[in-house]
Amino acid sequence: MTDEEIVVAFALTRLENANSELDLEDVAALVVRRLTPDQVLDLATRNLAVRNELRGALFESAVEHVLRIVLSARGPVD
Repeated sequence: MTDEEIVVAFALTRLENANSELDLEDVAALVVRRLTPDQVLDLATRNLAVRNELRGALFESAVEHVLRIVLSARGPVD
């Protein structure tokens, strides 16, 4: 899954849940729950590589990677 695909999946998930009061981490978790096990593993692996870690919780690492990509795509906050 590319960074662009992550941003699109996040945006669509956020739109689908516009009436609920989900924070960014909740939306990222919904995105990860919709992925295949291989996709979740890929995102978690990429996140751990960025953090220079060898081990971490699979789901939480994948969610963190989605958040990292979405927040970096948003750019700096003024």
